[in-house]
Amino acid sequence: MNTVKMNTSELKFRAKELRAGDRVLLSGAVFTARDAAHKRLCQLIEKNETLPFCLDGACIYYTGPTPAPEGMAIGSCGPTTSGRMDKFTPALLDRGLIAMVGKGERSEEVCGSIVKNGAVYFCAIGGAGALAAKSIVACDEIAFKDLGCESIKRLVFNDFPLIVGIDSCGGNLFNKK
Repeated sequence: MNTVKMNTSELKFRAKELRAGDRVLLSGAVFTARDAAHKRLCQLIEKNETLPFCLDGACIYYTGPTPAPEGMAIGSCGPTTSGRMDKFTPALLDRGLIAMVGKGERSEEVCGSIVKNGAVYFCAIGGAGALAAKSIVACDEIAFKDLGCESIKRLVFNDFPLIVGIDSCGGNLFNKK
């Protein structure tokens, strides 16, 4: 199995090339958002208000990073359980979200929406938040500061190691068939 190096700016055009099980070293801008931030994003969509970042071609990492220790861009930054975002995910995918990073299975509705929208779901290694932080070279808080560690941040990855969990053709590492 090969490892593909990819920049987030390429995801919109290359997500359909990826297959479940592919290893990817992802670099570029990624936004953090957990369930509280997802709820607010969907409320903004319902009110037809401006979102804090453009969803078209965007990648969201389901994480709530800890504060940065001296000399680092960010503290521990491991993935959270993706299923908690499932009720919000199809609305974001329909508006251009191209990739998500988290851990664990996704609902049938989300899997269908990934295929429909030509998107991809990446799995990050759970329990290795300090190691993951070493691949993050920049962190800027951009929205919902009142949510603390769950605010939306713009991270910059450098060769962040991921595995394609669900691809745009319906391939799914979690299928037990």
